Amino acid sequence: MNSKTRSTTICCVRRDDKVAMAGDGQVTMNDVVAKSQANKVRRLEVGTGSNSNTVLVGFAGSAADAFALMERFEAKLKDSPGNVRKAAIELAKLWRTDRLLRRLEALMVVADAKCSLLISGQGDVIEPDDGVIGIGSGGSYATAAARALMKHTTLDAEKVAGEALAIAGELCVYTNAQVTVETIE
Repeated sequence: MNSKTRSTTICCVRRDDKVAMAGDGQVTMNDVVAKSQANKVRRLEVGTGSNSNTVLVGFAGSAADAFALMERFEAKLKDSPGNVRKAAIELAKLWRTDRLLRRLEALMVVADAKCSLLISGQGDVIEPDDGVIGIGSGGSYATAAARALMKHTTLDAEKVAGEALAIAGELCVYTNAQVTVETIE
């Protein structure tokens, strides 16, 4: 049986000196919620001592594909400690050119204290102008909500990301209210 898996809304928000990434917990297969408390946002600690860097990673799409990409991203980060942009570009190049990786169906959002990036299998590495990225089934809803909250409130990045996910969960049937938020200050 060929089942369609829909499984994520991720929203990354950068405001002032803080970045927050939020993800919902729902995994849906066809018309059934298969899991309601999945964790789709990860915190990576790269390097040691004064060269350490915290990186947030969120993924949408097939879980196995996302984990395969996250492992490769981590390896690229180890090759370029502290340089998330370079690691993201190297992953995007590999993802686009490797015959096996090209078949992976996922999107990633990565963020550290300096930048937030969307990475796709088409070779895209996109840094938003406004510091807001949304991916997955409810990504557009979360992006719209986060942009409105950024424009019309003084909420910090963590609250904006969490509220944006809550709003997306009210609109998107593939998004639930089990929200995980990770932050970097």
